[in-house]
Amino acid sequence: MTLRRRGLALLIALCWTAFLQDELRAATPPAAHGRGGAVAAEQPLATAAGVEILRAGGNAADAAVATALALAVVFPEAGNLGGGGFAVARFGDRVVTLDFRETAPAAATDTMYLDAEGSPIPAKSLIGPLAAGVPGSPAGLWALHHELGALPWAVVVEPARRLALAGFEVDEDLHKALTDAKPLLERFPETASVWLPGGEVPAVGTRLVLPDLARTLELYAERGPEAITGGPVATAVETVSARHGGILTADDLAGYRVAWRDPVLFSGFGWRMASMSLPSSGGLILAQSTEVLERLGWAKLPRFGADRAHLLTEVFRRAYADRYLLGDPETTAATPAELRAPEHLAAWLEGIDPNHATPSSDVRTPAPPRREGNDTTHLSVIDADGNAVALTTTLNGLFGCGLYVPGAGFFLNNEMDDFAAAPGRPNLFGLIQGEANKVRPGRRMLSSMSPTIAWTADGSVLALGGRGGSRIPTNTLQVLLDVVVDGDDLASALARPRLHHQWLPDRL
Repeated sequence: MTLRRRGLALLIALCWTAFLQDELRAATPPAAHGRGGAVAAEQPLATAAGVEILRAGGNAADAAVATALALAVVFPEAGNLGGGGFAVARFGDRVVTLDFRETAPAAATDTMYLDAEGSPIPAKSLIGPLAAGVPGSPAGLWALHHELGALPWAVVVEPARRLALAGFEVDEDLHKALTDAKPLLERFPETASVWLPGGEVPAVGTRLVLPDLARTLELYAERGPEAITGGPVATAVETVSARHGGILTADDLAGYRVAWRDPVLFSGFGWRMASMSLPSSGGLILAQSTEVLERLGWAKLPRFGADRAHLLTEVFRRAYADRYLLGDPETTAATPAELRAPEHLAAWLEGIDPNHATPSSDVRTPAPPRREGNDTTHLSVIDADGNAVALTTTLNGLFGCGLYVPGAGFFLNNEMDDFAAAPGRPNLFGLIQGEANKVRPGRRMLSSMSPTIAWTADGSVLALGGRGGSRIPTNTLQVLLDVVVDGDDLASALARPRLHHQWLPDRL
């Protein structure tokens, strides 16, 4: 998360992680200050790549792309070329949002993850290439640079290529991620040969060199996304996918297209804000919640009293019940405009009792809970001119589906699990999904990623986002409120405990 206040850039080099269901955890992140721009990412080497590009004369878009590509090297549990994401950018008075979310392969069907009784088989949408959507990151990062970048493309790719070629040391975070994911990674010889040498997790301090990824990045620098969505890399993806029962093809990769979306624009507490629209639900949840909380007098309530916790819970309960209606923007059962309409939010206000909790069953007809993968990563960049990019990218689960593409050097995602395999029934991760998010070829799956930029007339700019699956919007909103309403510095805002409610399960 980064904040620029009238020329002073403050950097918080931390993206929040998911909270345990029964425990609120907080840690005080490090802060950095500067006047030439700021980069925040989850891994220091990736942050350094973005800073290198700013120092070379690049703008926020250049640095964001460089940081994202470096994350694909040194933070492979979530950083990626085989996944997708969203970006929100503000350059001057222009605000744009880029959708590079994965799509369902052409051979996908709405029964592919069901057993003979029509019940979901969780492993099929989580493990192995059948769980993989068509990656959007190669086209998305290139599109962001093509539209807004200033430096030559090859210059922006170079820090990541260099990291992959020269290698980097395994840190404690990567060691823990590999340890946690070992049962998944050892299923695939292609993965284990690189990430579990000798069958073991590399020790902290071990130097990893990724020549296949370095070569892919070299081709990417020379040819753009076609280097990955076509030619030998695309063939390698199709081959390894088929070997392990997947349906992802080179034609799927070649046919992928990014989409520039209208941002979700909203105001609150003296700030203007922009976030991501469908197929992300995050921007809508932030807009609805901000508008309703301001009308409920949030700023005047005691900061640490029960009143604020109660209102947050009631607002989140209703926002996530609305989320049930959402999906790919081409097929969604309700539009963000309808769900932000004055009469709709008035019904929210009318239904909120200041003294009693609303049973979730009274908000919308219940369905079993569904959760979303937590292993996402976010980066924020603000340059010296105040241009800002907030970018969230993911493989969905830790190391995606677990399959590493030999010869190409990247993991494939398991984003197909974000579809409703059986609408009204749960996937592994607890969020409700409706018919609008059912599996269809070419459809984008619903997401909670919430890259967000906020600004004021005096030149203050805040870029933020995070990881945490279904908790991303609720985390993002609470950090936003801590800063823009209560005046917290960024380190304090990130370190505060937060609460979460997502309609169902009806649990705080």
